[in-house]
Amino acid sequence: MVRLVGISGSLRQQSFNTALLRGAAALVPEGTTLEVRTLHGIPLYNADDEAATGLPATVVALKEAVAAADGVLLVTPEYNNSIPGVFKNAMDWLSRPGTDRTYPFVGRRVALLGASPGGFGTTLSQVAWLPVLRNMGTNVWTGAKLLVPRAAAAFDEHGTITDDRIKEELRAFLEKFAAFAAGR
Repeated sequence: MVRLVGISGSLRQQSFNTALLRGAAALVPEGTTLEVRTLHGIPLYNADDEAATGLPATVVALKEAVAAADGVLLVTPEYNNSIPGVFKNAMDWLSRPGTDRTYPFVGRRVALLGASPGGFGTTLSQVAWLPVLRNMGTNVWTGAKLLVPRAAAAFDEHGTITDDRIKEELRAFLEKFAAFAAGR
């Protein structure tokens, strides 16, 4: 069984990226699971708070999920041509060793995908992630690319993917990434 964890980088209730992640969970290949996670409850990083009280419970739970996964999907919006602040903040917390002294992203297989209302999908955000992920010691998968431009037309009002081409691209993306995460 290949275990994937997907993290949506948006806090919006009607987030296209959370909808994309939920759609991915329904399309994973047989023998693969995908746990959907969000960034809700993760506070702004503050080293003084970390020194005083350690890692917040929301951060510990997400770190444990990442550490237990074979692969991680970072489903990223694009804000001002780059990484959303809330997502980078979460990664800053997740990169902290905590009392367990572990770094869950070191060597972890990671893929980037995303949805955007604009015409270029999340191209610039995905590129902006690369130095961050390299610094964190991840094993970034480059076997395929998934960008959902003009996302409002790809999802219905309930967040269900309605574009058959996007569904098939997502299904193929997940199949290839699951094989990579499994070491095949």
